[in-house]
Amino acid sequence: MSDEGARPAETVTQSVPADALTEPLAATIDPDDFMPRLVALLSNKLVWRESRLLRERFDLGTNDWRVISALAIRPGFSLTEIADFIAVNKAIISKSVTTLIARGFIVVSHAPGRSRPLYLTPAGADMHDRMLPLSLSGQDFVLDGIDVERVADLNALLRELLARTDEAGFREPKGL
Repeated sequence: MSDEGARPAETVTQSVPADALTEPLAATIDPDDFMPRLVALLSNKLVWRESRLLRERFDLGTNDWRVISALAIRPGFSLTEIADFIAVNKAIISKSVTTLIARGFIVVSHAPGRSRPLYLTPAGADMHDRMLPLSLSGQDFVLDGIDVERVADLNALLRELLARTDEAGFREPKGL
């Protein structure tokens, strides 16, 4: 085999812009102890797993599942109430509602006023029952082997933290 036309091995050097900071800043969050990061990481990992499995098995995503689950718990919720219940932007919920109506999993009641109550259909209830074990399996996986009392304490703490965020709303923190 001939080496004709072969280019000599080049050393690749990374060009860092002159104004780039290449060292970590002195004051940063501790990634191992910053609670919002830890909660977000756990949530992201569980949601990614669940979303992939829901797409593979049902051709629906996590947000579709959240809408179905919310209506299983609270039949007649409006789009806005679902968005508030699961803390997701209304535009995302609207997209899922459109998908679920088209697939025959939910129906809209045209009640007087602006609120349009949403309900599962029998096909939607069946889909809920098929999706539920998959959703619960993520929780079961991460909690396996953890004492029931610790799980109850964790859930109580999470509910308390959620209540505190509801109380704080979108106020600016003091001193900032």
